[in-house]
Amino acid sequence: MLRWFRAIMPREDRFFDLFDRHAQLVVNAADALQNLLAGGDDVSRYCNEIIAFERQADTITDEVMLAVRRSFVTPFDRSDIQDLIQSMDDAIDMMRKTVKTVTLYEQTRFEPRMQEMGALIARTARVLVEAIPLLHKVGTHAARLTELAAEVKRAESRADNLHDDGMKELFQQYGRTDPMAFQIGKEIYGQLEKVMDRLEDVANEINGIVVENV
Repeated sequence: MLRWFRAIMPREDRFFDLFDRHAQLVVNAADALQNLLAGGDDVSRYCNEIIAFERQADTITDEVMLAVRRSFVTPFDRSDIQDLIQSMDDAIDMMRKTVKTVTLYEQTRFEPRMQEMGALIARTARVLVEAIPLLHKVGTHAARLTELAAEVKRAESRADNLHDDGMKELFQQYGRTDPMAFQIGKEIYGQLEKVMDRLEDVANEINGIVVENV
């Protein structure tokens, strides 16, 4: 009976597998977002890719939440597990919201600062995909995890500057002549900034796990 009971309970390492898979989807979506912001005829294709990645990520998030409820033993605090996967899911959800704006307003051309932000988002997602597997042995990798979290914070600060510069350029170009173009651009800039904010939230969750477990 005990053997059967253990067999149906989620293994502790199952969480790390789910984290890794979700993080890779964040990278995939971030790459698609960067390609989307290049503009041109393939915008619709990359929008569809992000939507597909976001749906897959939602499924993994649900699996993690279920595993937390079913598990007696978890690799770290249950609330930390939930907060980590939710912060990762929030990042890809915000990419999906950007897609909704791009699709609604039929945008196929994007400002240079938007493209820079897209490239920065893709690079930052790769920093996190390096960090997530290291949580499997958080004590061993504490120093590296702290470094990677700090790198994400620096990237978020850079994104803020790109957002501000982009908004200024957008106003100079469209503010007095094309209010609709200005409003659409403002919305896209705001969503890209929020994507970076959500990626920083993931880094903050990682930092918190390090502090609590080392």
